[in-house]
Amino acid sequence: MAIASASSASNLFYRWRRPLEAIALPIAALVVAMVIFGLFCALAGSNPLAVYGSIYRAAFGSWSAWQNTLIRAAPLMLTALCTALPARLGLVIIGNEGALVIGGLAAVIVGLGLGTTVPALMAQLAMALAAIGAGGLWIMLAGALRHYRGVNETISSLLLNYIAIALMNHLVEGPMRDVEFVTKPSSAELDAALWIGNLPGSRIHYGLLYGLIACVIAYVLIQRTTFGFAARTAGGNVRAAKIAGLPVGKLTLAVCFLGGSAAGLAGMVEVAAVQKRINESLVSNYGYAGILVAFVSRHNPLATILVAILLGGILASGGILQRSHELPDATVLVFQGIVFLCVLFSDSLYGRLPWFQERSVM
Repeated sequence: MAIASASSASNLFYRWRRPLEAIALPIAALVVAMVIFGLFCALAGSNPLAVYGSIYRAAFGSWSAWQNTLIRAAPLMLTALCTALPARLGLVIIGNEGALVIGGLAAVIVGLGLGTTVPALMAQLAMALAAIGAGGLWIMLAGALRHYRGVNETISSLLLNYIAIALMNHLVEGPMRDVEFVTKPSSAELDAALWIGNLPGSRIHYGLLYGLIACVIAYVLIQRTTFGFAARTAGGNVRAAKIAGLPVGKLTLAVCFLGGSAAGLAGMVEVAAVQKRINESLVSNYGYAGILVAFVSRHNPLATILVAILLGGILASGGILQRSHELPDATVLVFQGIVFLCVLFSDSLYGRLPWFQERSVM
């Protein structure tokens, strides 16, 4: 009986080895990153345990801290999808920041154009659709270059970030500049009726719901529809997908559009809920952080929600590290970079660790 029970447990483990591996390796990567960051803090003259205690208090120690965390998690959920969805096709898209900027820019242009000439709800919907369309088309351009001209999508999407930021700077310093706003070059402020409000009894804006809904829809689309199955098949083997008659080109464009549209919506959320206008503050690295969220979550839209909250908490702790430990506010970016490197390294270990490998049949 004992032998049969042990054999049954062993078979169960190997049946679930892939899901366990997908959970264990990211967690191990995060632990290693925490150790390395702790050494960095020690070299900087701070107690690593005290630093982590401060990060926890700033991120999750109170309801106010949770609100700060969730405010930052909302755009991360959306920008992460810009990398996570194309990754199911085998594409490495890192144009999240550019899609966010273009989406925010489109939303402001539509919002300023409509003003109060239409009901607020219709204007907000128009802003959202403009952001979704602009962000989607921006990333679809990288997908089109990859499929039709063989241009590396990672390089092209990265360069599109710089183009988007340069375009925004040109517009806010020229045609769209509000001369009455002297702090820095900015567009005119959106009408208060077009702002995205907060959830009742909190400082958390409704953008958090947008992020949650988008992640759930993305999961259902990829895992529970024929479109998602076709995308995953093409991502596993493009040649086999073409032989099977799958429209790889259309799939590439569609998935890139969907990913970019999520990041574009994040731009609309930022300008309508946080900035209220567009200027250089929109370039707040939420797009680049979304890349990290996508990789840590293994491109799983549902896991993206949890990882975005975790990283949102880390980003919310920058101020307390500066006040309590005399560390630069950018210290959290160092932590973020270390996590990214550890996660990338852990990717090379999938299928290679003996604990998760197939048992040889004698």
